[in-house]
Amino acid sequence: MKHIILLIFIILGAISCKEKSIVLEEDVFVKENYAKQEVAIKMRDGVKLHTTIYTPKDTSKVYPILMQRTPYSSKPYGEGKFKKNIGPNIHLMKEGNIIVYQDVRGRWLSEGSYENMRAYISNKKTDKDIDESSDTYDTIEWLINNVAHNNGKVGIWGISYPGYYSTYATVDAHPALKAASPQACIGDFFFDDFHHNGAYLLSYFRATSLFGTKRPNGDQPIDTAWYSLPKLPSEDQYQFFLDAGPLKNLDSFFQYEIEGNTSVENDSLVDDFFWNELKEHPNYDALWRSKGLIQHLKNVKPSVATMVVGGWFDAEDLYGPLETYKNIEKYNKENYNTLVFGPWDHGAWARRKGKNIVGNYYFGDSISEFFQEKIETKFFNHFLKGKGDHNSGLPEAYVFDSGLKKWKTYDSWPPKEVVKKEFFLSDEQILSEQQGVEKGIKFISDVKKPVPYSEDIKSVFTPRKYMTDDQRFAARRSDVLVYETEIMEQDVTLAGDILAKLKVATTGTAADWIVKIIDVHPADEPTHEHMQEHLKMSNYHMMVRSEVLRGRFRNSFVNPEPFIPNKKTEVNIKLQDVFHTIKKGHKLQVQVQSTWFPLIDLNPQTYVDNIFKGEESDFKTQTHTVFTDSSIEFLVLKP
Repeated sequence: MKHIILLIFIILGAISCKEKSIVLEEDVFVKENYAKQEVAIKMRDGVKLHTTIYTPKDTSKVYPILMQRTPYSSKPYGEGKFKKNIGPNIHLMKEGNIIVYQDVRGRWLSEGSYENMRAYISNKKTDKDIDESSDTYDTIEWLINNVAHNNGKVGIWGISYPGYYSTYATVDAHPALKAASPQACIGDFFFDDFHHNGAYLLSYFRATSLFGTKRPNGDQPIDTAWYSLPKLPSEDQYQFFLDAGPLKNLDSFFQYEIEGNTSVENDSLVDDFFWNELKEHPNYDALWRSKGLIQHLKNVKPSVATMVVGGWFDAEDLYGPLETYKNIEKYNKENYNTLVFGPWDHGAWARRKGKNIVGNYYFGDSISEFFQEKIETKFFNHFLKGKGDHNSGLPEAYVFDSGLKKWKTYDSWPPKEVVKKEFFLSDEQILSEQQGVEKGIKFISDVKKPVPYSEDIKSVFTPRKYMTDDQRFAARRSDVLVYETEIMEQDVTLAGDILAKLKVATTGTAADWIVKIIDVHPADEPTHEHMQEHLKMSNYHMMVRSEVLRGRFRNSFVNPEPFIPNKKTEVNIKLQDVFHTIKKGHKLQVQVQSTWFPLIDLNPQTYVDNIFKGEESDFKTQTHTVFTDSSIEFLVLKP
């Protein structure tokens, strides 16, 4: 018996040592197989951008260049200091590529002035005109002429803000740029991240200083963080923002002292410039329109193959990748352009974590690993090392059905096989394919008791798990209207965008409108081990998609207008695409509400020109009405 126990310990010890050696091998792989150099590449206007280059030590062959441009730092800086992982994924790192990271203009060790989503200048630039496209062009020109053993082909990738720079690179692209993968890419800050259809996302409040605090030394490089995230005095984010009142009461979180001035007098303080932009530009004016990149995608070069990647449950950047793909497709029909969407939250496809879970919802195992090996690596190798033609072996759309929990492929997105199907918000909480007698369903929207976006709200940097959260807590509130089908007798697959065509009225002059699409699971749905302890999958109300429209923008994001009290009014809300099957035995549910706190800021429900400057007295409880000729229009796959 002792010998058996000893043998078990020996085996366990061997396994432990093996695991440690694997971890150790992974930790030192880059340092052992790559040489690193840091250079300052001069742009056309003389500004130098800090660039880190990892080159394979095996110099017996040539390699393509894979680059990422980032505002988040290309650390670690300094000779002998290496990243533990480089490139888009472990496969591209291990098989050998020249990997480049660059601090964008005005960030970290790069010179120059940073501009949050720098406006695009047309290709009629002068020799000194710069934007992110020209900076990328100049960087690529230097790299292919100065980095040894490159094959003259360049790819670019990035997630979130680096994804935005990846999209930007395709516009007026350098001829050597052959492949770009914008992933969770920002497209327009009035619809991504900090706004949704004109509503300010209060949940991103703490992220503001990340983009708006000026470097203390102006245009000069700095290798340490110069900004700090606001620290809220309470972990209860709901109560904190409710007690704080109007948005203008939050100004003090974004004021800092001028360098060298130790005075605490108010006139020595300057405001965070991004917070000021948010405050002073509440509408989709020239400032926001100039920063948007979506409208410039007609200038994507046909020589660049694109693979746009996103997550169906990305709380941060869902609009951006979908609109990037659709607009490249719209304006550049001859280009190679493919879409990959999986059951991920923000950037989760870049992680290697085995089980794929968003919030409480489990989608399967090794989904991210499959993407990295079978999709992402295949894309870059084809265009940078292989034939580089349109026959990449990848489909036009590689999409994950989040209801059936399986990958599907299509030669277009949305699939050609979809039809429009309309459901009406009928009386008695029924979601019906038949329009009934017109009737108004009323509810009170109390500004002192707004509907929370989750039953689990904490002080977070940005929320994520709520995208698949159980919505039973909301369905049982009197200020949330619920509409539900009978139990499905067959699978119904939603594939594409969703249009909510609301007919509403309010006793006030302003209101927000929120629509949520819910998959109601059956009572016998088994519970998986990864859920929060207090929840069960029995009758789980899984949020599939949700969106808000600030009612003042119902006719124009540029020119807002108040509601006329008690007048029936059309409010159309485009919800972003889904690919989700409501399975046989489940029910399709729609929830409609007017507050979603503190995901979005509180609407005063009294029209004011600028909610960022609204007074406490502007906030009033109102009664809203949703009429039964309101409907939700889905794109549904033909059976």
